[in-house]
Amino acid sequence: MLFLDFKRNYYDMKATKIFHKNENRIKIEFSFNHEIASKLRQIPDTRWSKTHNAWHIPYSKEAFALLKKLFPEVEYPQKVTSIKTEHPVPIEVEEGLDKLMLWMVHKRYSESTIKTYLDGAKSFLMYVYPKPMDDLSNEDMVDYVNEYIIRRHLSFSYQNQVINAVKIFFREIIHSGFDVEKFERPRRQYKLPNVLSKEEISAILKAHINVKHKTMLSLIYACGLRRSELLHLKPADVDSKRGLLKIRQAKGYKDRVSPISEKIIEMLRVYYKMYKPKIWLFEGQNEGEQYSEESLSKVLKMSCKKAKIIKPVTLHWLRHSYATHLLESGTDLRYIQELLGHKSSKTTEIYTHVTTKNLQKIKSPFDDL
Repeated sequence: MLFLDFKRNYYDMKATKIFHKNENRIKIEFSFNHEIASKLRQIPDTRWSKTHNAWHIPYSKEAFALLKKLFPEVEYPQKVTSIKTEHPVPIEVEEGLDKLMLWMVHKRYSESTIKTYLDGAKSFLMYVYPKPMDDLSNEDMVDYVNEYIIRRHLSFSYQNQVINAVKIFFREIIHSGFDVEKFERPRRQYKLPNVLSKEEISAILKAHINVKHKTMLSLIYACGLRRSELLHLKPADVDSKRGLLKIRQAKGYKDRVSPISEKIIEMLRVYYKMYKPKIWLFEGQNEGEQYSEESLSKVLKMSCKKAKIIKPVTLHWLRHSYATHLLESGTDLRYIQELLGHKSSKTTEIYTHVTTKNLQKIKSPFDDL
């Protein structure tokens, strides 16, 4: 349902009320504009959603008031749906979440994992409140899953995240009689990775004339990088003499190296001479500012549009394609595991299900009819 509508075309913006990750938010949609994005970041707790492909801000009177202050030129409707303040978090829940956060920081969990687990634990604790934590049982988790997660059609992964968070909370923080080890996770989903052909990859990489954009996308595919790994690279991580790229403190706080060809090294040299990055290998408009994740996603989106590829391609598709193309060219699965930084070989083995090398040799019985 439309929450509010910016009627005048000055910014070509609109905002919609959405329910995202267990909370009400205001989604802001607009044609990409650095001025708008910069202003939106002034609103506390402004975030980018990959799911909605848009910025979103808190669903609160304070956030909406600041939105109107930042964009006074926009003609707002006379009547706006009233915004109700969210239920305050009870003091015992807030104290418990603070202890959970300190425990995870002590255990060196990543910032994104800490946020995800805090959100998951809060969702469950707010659902069962005011029932005392010491009186909770497995039936409360079953009820939460059935009446909250399933009714709202929330994902398998979200359910897993909540269960992981609640397990840690009651095992490490509360030390209650709650038998968290009996929590049942949802049946695992088996999804095949999305893979592009070499021709499609080539079309995407050749679509951009912008040297920085072309170099970023090329490096992701050439080394099978995750988005965050590319954005955290520094100029010193490129070892041109040995033909290696150093990827530091990636997922799971693991360092690894990836071979880079002379072709990529030459592309990086051209880029470096043109842009002269100071801190990060790929920087934003301001010197020393890390290139943003959302901007990088938009670069890929523009490339696909120019290449006339209508598939919903994401940056991770380039990493999947890298692994699959290596496998199809005869590279041993163990080496691919090392190159991708996978902890388990089972994670890498999924690429054997999408390689066309052997599948194309199979003759259908239909051909003999």
